[in-house]
Amino acid sequence: MKGPVMLRGSQIPSWTADQRLLDRDGSSDWAHSDPWRVLRIQAEFVEGFGTLAELGPAVSLFGSARLREGTEEYALAIDIARGIVETGCAVITGGGPGIMEAGNRGAVDADGVSVGLGIELPFEVGLNESVNLGIEFRYFFVRKTMFVKYARGFVVLPGGFGTLDELFEALTLVQTGTITRFPIVLVGTEFWGGLVDWMRTTLVGRGVIAPTDMDLFQLVDTADEALAALAPGLPRAPDAAAAAPTGEDTRADGTGTA
Repeated sequence: MKGPVMLRGSQIPSWTADQRLLDRDGSSDWAHSDPWRVLRIQAEFVEGFGTLAELGPAVSLFGSARLREGTEEYALAIDIARGIVETGCAVITGGGPGIMEAGNRGAVDADGVSVGLGIELPFEVGLNESVNLGIEFRYFFVRKTMFVKYARGFVVLPGGFGTLDELFEALTLVQTGTITRFPIVLVGTEFWGGLVDWMRTTLVGRGVIAPTDMDLFQLVDTADEALAALAPGLPRAPDAAAAAPTGEDTRADGTGTA
């Protein structure tokens, strides 16, 4: 036996677990093995859950890191984030530049909680300066769990592969009933229109998704429209505290939990 695993014949190792633990051969390969990575993954989940457990209601905002200050989308993300905070919610982004920075900046401008969930990438330089509650992750799937678990809605502005990944992850989780349904809002008819048309004509047309799956998201153009689309998932009282994390569980209906 090896813990819960049974080994017989040639599968029985010539060493014991204690022997490997106490061996002094100086090798550091153990630190990079898959079993050790499990502990690192576990530690990231614990860190994320522990840090965000008392966050309160929040909205995750996504978009391109390449759409910087001076673009229409950047300004729109600031306005949406401000409006989210005014409803009593925190704003969660990926913590990077571009649309993410704009979302965090809008939250700070409105005196709300600005959360950044960063990821370890060769070309990223850390969390943007508008993040006031931040976590850096090694693993995408752990980070994505945090985006979903603590959000009452998703706002998706124009972006690339990463934004598309986050969008379709949310759509899949809602479509399959893996999570309680929350609003998913696409901002930018000109940008998203072609994709939405393709989904309607090809995916629905070929029968690989149901016609009702097109109702899982809304397509809007303005900050006011985005906030109206988010409204079903947000706190009813506009004065709900979002200026600081709270210990009160405001997600009594289960919305946004993973």
